[in-house]
Amino acid sequence: MAQIRKRGEKWQARVRLKGYPTTEKSFSTKIDAESWAKITEAEMIRGLYINRSNAERTTLLEALKRYEVEITPTKRGVATEVYRINAWKKSKLAKLSLASLRGSDFANWRDERLKQVAAGTVKRELGTVCHLFNIARKEWGYEGLINPIESIRLPREPNGRERIFFPQEEGYLLAALEKPKSSTGRERSGRINPWLKPIVLLALETAMRRGEILSLRWENIRLADQVALLPMTKNGLSRNVPLSKKAVEILNSIPRCLYGPVFPITANCLKLGFVRSIKRARAKYVENGGTDVRVLTNLRFHDLRHIAITRLADKLPNIVELASVSGHSDVRMLKRYYHPTAESLAKKLG
Repeated sequence: MAQIRKRGEKWQARVRLKGYPTTEKSFSTKIDAESWAKITEAEMIRGLYINRSNAERTTLLEALKRYEVEITPTKRGVATEVYRINAWKKSKLAKLSLASLRGSDFANWRDERLKQVAAGTVKRELGTVCHLFNIARKEWGYEGLINPIESIRLPREPNGRERIFFPQEEGYLLAALEKPKSSTGRERSGRINPWLKPIVLLALETAMRRGEILSLRWENIRLADQVALLPMTKNGLSRNVPLSKKAVEILNSIPRCLYGPVFPITANCLKLGFVRSIKRARAKYVENGGTDVRVLTNLRFHDLRHIAITRLADKLPNIVELASVSGHSDVRMLKRYYHPTAESLAKKLG
Protein backbone atom coordinates (compact mmCIF):
# COMPACT_ATOMS: atom_id res chain seq x y z
CA MET A 1 0.00 0.00 0.00
CA ALA A 2 1.29 3.48 -0.84
CA GLN A 3 1.49 6.37 1.60
CA ILE A 4 2.16 10.00 0.74
CA ARG A 5 3.19 12.52 3.39
CA LYS A 6 4.89 15.89 3.52
CA ARG A 7 8.18 16.22 5.36
CA GLY A 8 9.51 19.76 5.41
CA GLU A 9 9.75 21.04 1.85
CA LYS A 10 9.60 17.53 0.36
CA TRP A 11 6.85 15.00 -0.32
CA GLN A 12 7.73 11.48 0.75
CA ALA A 13 6.21 8.42 -0.94
CA ARG A 14 6.34 5.09 0.88
CA VAL A 15 5.26 1.75 -0.58
CA ARG A 16 4.66 -1.38 1.49
CA LEU A 17 3.77 -4.72 -0.01
CA LYS A 18 4.13 -8.22 1.35
CA GLY A 19 7.22 -9.94 -0.01
CA TYR A 20 9.09 -6.69 -0.63
CA PRO A 21 11.08 -4.42 1.68
CA THR A 22 9.51 -1.05 2.48
CA THR A 23 10.52 1.39 -0.22
CA GLU A 24 10.41 5.17 0.02
CA LYS A 25 11.55 8.19 -1.96
CA SER A 26 11.27 11.97 -1.62
CA PHE A 27 10.04 14.40 -4.31
CA SER A 28 9.61 18.13 -4.73
CA THR A 29 5.90 17.86 -5.63
CA LYS A 30 3.03 15.71 -4.42
CA ILE A 31 2.11 14.73 -8.00
CA ASP A 32 5.58 13.26 -8.60
CA ALA A 33 5.40 11.35 -5.32
CA GLU A 34 1.99 9.88 -6.13
CA SER A 35 3.05 8.94 -9.65
CA TRP A 36 6.19 7.16 -8.42
CA ALA A 37 4.22 5.31 -5.72
CA LYS A 38 1.63 4.04 -8.23
CA ILE A 39 4.27 2.83 -10.67
CA THR A 40 6.35 1.17 -7.92
CA GLU A 41 3.32 -0.57 -6.40
CA ALA A 42 2.22 -1.82 -9.84
CA GLU A 43 5.69 -3.23 -10.54
CA MET A 44 5.67 -5.05 -7.19
CA ILE A 45 2.28 -6.57 -7.88
CA ARG A 46 3.42 -7.77 -11.30
CA GLY A 47 6.74 -9.06 -9.91
CA LEU A 48 8.78 -6.64 -12.01
CA TYR A 49 9.99 -4.29 -9.29
CA ILE A 50 13.73 -3.66 -8.97
CA ASN A 51 15.10 -1.58 -6.12
CA ARG A 52 17.16 1.26 -7.62
CA SER A 53 17.64 3.22 -4.41
CA ASN A 54 21.28 2.16 -3.96
CA ALA A 55 22.20 3.36 -7.44
CA GLU A 56 20.28 6.58 -6.91
CA ARG A 57 22.04 7.35 -3.62
CA THR A 58 25.57 6.37 -4.71
CA THR A 59 27.69 8.78 -6.72
CA LEU A 60 30.27 7.65 -9.23
CA LEU A 61 32.96 9.02 -6.92
CA GLU A 62 31.75 6.83 -4.04
CA ALA A 63 31.59 3.80 -6.33
CA LEU A 64 35.12 4.50 -7.59
CA LYS A 65 36.45 4.58 -4.04
CA ARG A 66 34.83 1.24 -3.24
CA TYR A 67 36.04 -0.25 -6.52
CA GLU A 68 39.58 0.93 -5.77
CA VAL A 69 39.54 -0.81 -2.39
CA GLU A 70 37.76 -4.06 -3.31
CA ILE A 71 38.44 -4.77 -6.99
CA THR A 72 41.62 -2.98 -8.10
CA PRO A 73 43.97 -4.84 -5.69
CA THR A 74 42.95 -8.15 -7.33
CA LYS A 75 44.38 -7.01 -10.68
CA ARG A 76 47.99 -7.20 -11.83
CA GLY A 77 48.09 -3.64 -13.18
CA VAL A 78 47.21 -2.06 -9.84
CA ALA A 79 49.35 1.07 -10.16
CA THR A 80 48.08 1.84 -13.66
CA GLU A 81 44.45 1.38 -12.71
CA VAL A 82 44.80 3.57 -9.62
CA TYR A 83 46.11 6.29 -11.93
CA ARG A 84 43.02 5.92 -14.15
CA ILE A 85 40.67 5.95 -11.17
CA ASN A 86 42.25 9.14 -9.87
CA ALA A 87 41.61 10.74 -13.26
CA TRP A 88 37.95 9.74 -13.04
CA LYS A 89 37.63 11.16 -9.53
CA LYS A 90 38.46 14.61 -10.91
CA SER A 91 35.78 14.34 -13.60
CA LYS A 92 32.50 16.27 -13.40
CA LEU A 93 30.69 12.97 -13.83
CA ALA A 94 32.05 11.77 -10.48
CA LYS A 95 29.53 13.96 -8.65
CA LEU A 96 26.51 12.34 -10.33
CA SER A 97 24.69 9.26 -9.09
CA LEU A 98 25.15 5.95 -10.87
CA ALA A 99 21.45 5.82 -11.72
CA SER A 100 21.46 9.27 -13.34
CA LEU A 101 24.45 8.69 -15.63
CA ARG A 102 23.58 8.14 -19.27
CA GLY A 103 25.45 7.08 -22.37
CA SER A 104 25.34 10.66 -23.66
CA ASP A 105 27.23 11.81 -20.54
CA PHE A 106 30.08 9.42 -21.25
CA ALA A 107 29.98 10.15 -24.98
CA ASN A 108 30.52 13.86 -24.27
CA TRP A 109 33.26 12.99 -21.78
CA ARG A 110 34.90 10.75 -24.40
CA ASP A 111 34.96 13.49 -27.03
CA GLU A 112 36.49 16.02 -24.62
CA ARG A 113 39.01 13.54 -23.28
CA LEU A 114 40.20 12.64 -26.79
CA LYS A 115 41.40 16.22 -27.13
CA GLN A 116 43.81 15.64 -24.22
CA VAL A 117 45.06 12.05 -24.47
CA ALA A 118 45.39 9.22 -26.99
CA ALA A 119 42.49 7.00 -28.04
CA GLY A 120 44.01 3.98 -26.29
CA THR A 121 44.09 5.85 -22.98
CA VAL A 122 40.45 6.90 -23.31
CA LYS A 123 39.42 3.36 -24.21
CA ARG A 124 41.13 1.93 -21.13
CA GLU A 125 39.64 4.59 -18.86
CA LEU A 126 36.15 3.82 -20.16
CA GLY A 127 36.90 0.12 -19.67
CA THR A 128 37.56 0.67 -15.98
CA VAL A 129 34.21 2.42 -15.42
CA CYS A 130 32.43 -0.14 -17.59
CA HIS A 131 33.72 -2.90 -15.32
CA LEU A 132 32.70 -0.86 -12.27
CA PHE A 133 29.08 -0.72 -13.48
CA ASN A 134 29.06 -4.48 -14.11
CA ILE A 135 30.47 -5.20 -10.66
CA ALA A 136 27.93 -2.86 -9.04
CA ARG A 137 25.05 -4.63 -10.80
CA LYS A 138 26.25 -8.19 -10.29
CA GLU A 139 27.96 -8.12 -6.88
CA TRP A 140 27.01 -4.96 -5.00
CA GLY A 141 23.24 -5.39 -5.21
CA TYR A 142 22.59 -2.47 -7.56
CA GLU A 143 19.88 -4.36 -9.42
CA GLY A 144 18.42 -2.68 -12.45
CA LEU A 145 21.48 -0.50 -12.94
CA ILE A 146 22.10 0.06 -16.64
CA ASN A 147 25.69 0.16 -17.87
CA PRO A 148 25.80 3.35 -19.98
CA ILE A 149 29.27 2.56 -21.36
CA GLU A 150 27.85 -0.37 -23.32
CA SER A 151 25.66 2.01 -25.36
CA ILE A 152 28.44 4.26 -26.68
CA ARG A 153 31.16 3.90 -29.29
CA LEU A 154 34.62 3.28 -27.91
CA PRO A 155 37.50 5.22 -29.47
CA ARG A 156 39.19 3.44 -32.31
CA GLU A 157 42.87 2.93 -31.67
CA PRO A 158 45.35 3.54 -34.49
CA ASN A 159 46.99 0.61 -36.22
CA GLY A 160 49.80 -1.12 -34.37
CA ARG A 161 53.18 0.61 -34.43
CA GLU A 162 55.69 -0.59 -36.99
CA ARG A 163 58.71 1.25 -35.60
CA ILE A 164 62.04 -0.47 -36.19
CA PHE A 165 65.60 0.82 -36.19
CA PHE A 166 66.74 3.19 -38.89
CA PRO A 167 70.40 2.93 -39.99
CA GLN A 168 72.84 4.04 -37.24
CA GLU A 169 70.10 4.26 -34.59
CA GLU A 170 71.11 1.19 -32.64
CA GLY A 171 74.75 2.22 -32.45
CA TYR A 172 73.95 5.72 -31.23
CA LEU A 173 71.46 4.39 -28.67
CA LEU A 174 73.85 1.83 -27.18
CA ALA A 175 76.61 4.47 -27.02
CA ALA A 176 74.26 6.81 -25.17
CA LEU A 177 73.60 4.10 -22.59
CA GLU A 178 77.26 4.10 -21.54
CA LYS A 179 78.88 6.61 -19.20
CA PRO A 180 80.86 9.19 -21.19
CA LYS A 181 84.63 9.04 -20.85
CA SER A 182 87.03 11.93 -20.34
CA SER A 183 90.02 12.67 -22.53
CA THR A 184 92.15 10.53 -20.18
CA GLY A 185 89.94 7.49 -20.78
CA ARG A 186 88.32 7.55 -17.35
CA GLU A 187 84.56 7.43 -17.01
CA ARG A 188 83.03 10.77 -16.16
CA SER A 189 80.28 11.05 -13.60
CA GLY A 190 76.80 11.13 -15.08
CA ARG A 191 73.18 10.21 -14.48
CA ILE A 192 73.23 7.09 -16.65
CA ASN A 193 71.81 4.11 -14.80
CA PRO A 194 74.18 1.13 -15.18
CA TRP A 195 71.24 -1.27 -15.56
CA LEU A 196 69.87 0.43 -18.68
CA LYS A 197 72.26 -1.00 -21.26
CA PRO A 198 71.99 -4.68 -20.23
CA ILE A 199 68.21 -4.30 -20.09
CA VAL A 200 68.08 -2.84 -23.61
CA LEU A 201 70.45 -5.52 -24.93
CA LEU A 202 68.40 -8.28 -23.32
CA ALA A 203 65.17 -6.83 -24.75
CA LEU A 204 66.68 -6.85 -28.24
CA GLU A 205 67.89 -10.42 -27.80
CA THR A 206 64.83 -12.03 -26.19
CA ALA A 207 61.83 -9.86 -27.25
CA MET A 208 60.64 -9.82 -23.65
CA ARG A 209 58.32 -7.05 -22.53
CA ARG A 210 59.52 -4.39 -20.11
CA GLY A 211 57.51 -5.83 -17.24
CA GLU A 212 58.78 -9.34 -17.96
CA ILE A 213 62.41 -8.22 -17.91
CA LEU A 214 61.93 -6.36 -14.63
CA SER A 215 60.19 -9.41 -13.10
CA LEU A 216 63.16 -11.70 -13.81
CA ARG A 217 64.58 -13.30 -10.67
CA TRP A 218 67.85 -15.19 -10.41
CA GLU A 219 66.22 -18.22 -8.80
CA ASN A 220 64.09 -18.63 -11.96
CA ILE A 221 67.01 -18.53 -14.39
CA ARG A 222 68.94 -21.62 -15.48
CA LEU A 223 71.90 -20.27 -17.41
CA ALA A 224 73.31 -23.74 -18.06
CA ASP A 225 70.05 -24.73 -19.78
CA GLN A 226 69.61 -21.29 -21.38
CA VAL A 227 66.13 -20.87 -19.94
CA ALA A 228 64.45 -18.14 -17.89
CA LEU A 229 61.10 -18.75 -16.19
CA LEU A 230 58.47 -16.00 -16.08
CA PRO A 231 55.90 -17.11 -13.46
CA MET A 232 53.39 -14.50 -14.63
CA THR A 233 53.13 -12.77 -18.01
CA LYS A 234 50.76 -10.27 -19.63
CA ASN A 235 48.27 -12.96 -20.70
CA GLY A 236 48.16 -14.39 -17.16
CA LEU A 237 50.23 -17.50 -17.92
CA SER A 238 53.73 -18.57 -16.99
CA ARG A 239 56.34 -18.97 -19.71
CA ASN A 240 59.81 -20.38 -20.17
CA VAL A 241 61.88 -18.00 -22.27
CA PRO A 242 64.68 -19.61 -24.30
CA LEU A 243 67.92 -17.65 -23.99
CA SER A 244 70.39 -17.35 -26.81
CA LYS A 245 74.10 -17.56 -26.09
CA LYS A 246 74.30 -13.79 -26.37
CA ALA A 247 71.48 -13.41 -23.84
CA VAL A 248 73.37 -15.69 -21.46
CA GLU A 249 76.48 -13.55 -21.95
CA ILE A 250 74.49 -10.42 -21.09
CA LEU A 251 73.20 -11.99 -17.87
CA ASN A 252 76.66 -13.28 -16.97
CA SER A 253 78.11 -9.80 -17.43
CA ILE A 254 76.03 -8.13 -14.71
CA PRO A 255 76.37 -8.39 -10.91
CA ARG A 256 74.24 -11.13 -9.46
CA CYS A 257 73.20 -12.90 -6.29
CA LEU A 258 71.64 -16.28 -5.66
CA TYR A 259 68.14 -14.88 -5.20
CA GLY A 260 66.25 -11.68 -5.89
CA PRO A 261 65.52 -9.51 -8.92
CA VAL A 262 67.97 -9.56 -11.81
CA PHE A 263 67.49 -5.85 -12.40
CA PRO A 264 66.87 -3.80 -9.22
CA ILE A 265 65.24 -0.90 -11.03
CA THR A 266 61.65 0.38 -11.15
CA ALA A 267 59.56 0.61 -14.31
CA ASN A 268 59.37 4.39 -14.01
CA CYS A 269 63.13 4.69 -13.56
CA LEU A 270 63.66 2.56 -16.66
CA LYS A 271 61.18 4.65 -18.65
CA LEU A 272 62.75 7.98 -17.70
CA GLY A 273 66.29 6.66 -18.22
CA PHE A 274 65.43 5.35 -21.68
CA VAL A 275 63.87 8.68 -22.69
CA ARG A 276 66.97 10.58 -21.54
CA SER A 277 69.21 8.16 -23.42
CA ILE A 278 67.24 8.70 -26.63
CA LYS A 279 67.66 12.46 -26.24
CA ARG A 280 71.43 12.10 -25.71
CA ALA A 281 71.71 9.79 -28.71
CA ARG A 282 69.75 12.20 -30.90
CA ALA A 283 71.92 15.13 -29.80
CA LYS A 284 75.07 13.14 -30.64
CA TYR A 285 73.65 12.16 -34.01
CA VAL A 286 72.92 15.79 -34.89
CA GLU A 287 76.33 16.85 -33.56
CA ASN A 288 77.95 14.39 -35.97
CA GLY A 289 76.11 15.91 -38.91
CA GLY A 290 73.02 13.68 -39.00
CA THR A 291 70.04 15.29 -40.74
CA ASP A 292 67.35 12.57 -40.89
CA VAL A 293 64.49 13.80 -38.67
CA ARG A 294 63.23 10.23 -38.19
CA VAL A 295 66.39 8.98 -36.52
CA LEU A 296 66.14 8.69 -32.73
CA THR A 297 62.74 10.36 -32.56
CA ASN A 298 59.48 8.70 -31.53
CA LEU A 299 61.34 5.59 -30.34
CA ARG A 300 59.82 3.83 -27.33
CA PHE A 301 61.12 0.99 -25.21
CA HIS A 302 58.33 -1.30 -26.39
CA ASP A 303 59.55 -0.79 -29.96
CA LEU A 304 62.55 -2.94 -28.99
CA ARG A 305 60.13 -5.86 -28.81
CA HIS A 306 59.00 -5.18 -32.39
CA ILE A 307 62.60 -5.06 -33.51
CA ALA A 308 63.56 -8.23 -31.63
CA ILE A 309 60.65 -10.26 -33.01
CA THR A 310 61.45 -9.12 -36.54
CA ARG A 311 65.03 -10.33 -36.06
CA LEU A 312 63.96 -13.60 -34.46
CA ALA A 313 61.67 -14.28 -37.42
CA ASP A 314 64.75 -14.72 -39.60
CA LYS A 315 66.04 -17.41 -37.23
CA LEU A 316 62.65 -19.01 -36.55
CA PRO A 317 60.58 -19.05 -39.75
CA ASN A 318 58.11 -21.41 -38.03
CA ILE A 319 55.50 -19.00 -36.69
CA VAL A 320 54.45 -21.39 -33.90
CA GLU A 321 58.03 -21.51 -32.60
CA LEU A 322 58.27 -17.74 -32.92
CA ALA A 323 55.07 -17.31 -30.87
CA SER A 324 56.49 -19.64 -28.23
CA VAL A 325 59.52 -17.39 -27.84
CA SER A 326 57.62 -14.10 -27.96
CA GLY A 327 54.86 -15.28 -25.63
CA HIS A 328 51.90 -14.72 -27.93
CA SER A 329 48.99 -17.06 -27.12
CA ASP A 330 47.41 -16.19 -30.49
CA VAL A 331 49.77 -16.32 -33.45
CA ARG A 332 47.60 -13.77 -35.26
CA MET A 333 48.83 -11.14 -32.80
CA LEU A 334 52.31 -11.57 -34.21
CA LYS A 335 51.22 -9.48 -37.17
CA ARG A 336 51.43 -6.43 -34.91
CA TYR A 337 55.06 -7.11 -34.11
CA TYR A 338 56.47 -9.04 -37.03
CA HIS A 339 57.47 -6.50 -39.67
CA PRO A 340 59.84 -7.96 -42.25
CA THR A 341 60.81 -5.60 -45.02
CA ALA A 342 59.68 -6.16 -48.59
CA GLU A 343 63.35 -6.44 -49.57
CA SER A 344 63.98 -9.31 -47.15
CA LEU A 345 60.87 -11.16 -48.31
CA ALA A 346 61.92 -10.72 -51.94
CA LYS A 347 65.28 -12.37 -51.17
CA LYS A 348 63.49 -15.35 -49.61
CA LEU A 349 61.31 -15.69 -52.69
CA GLY A 350 64.42 -15.87 -54.85
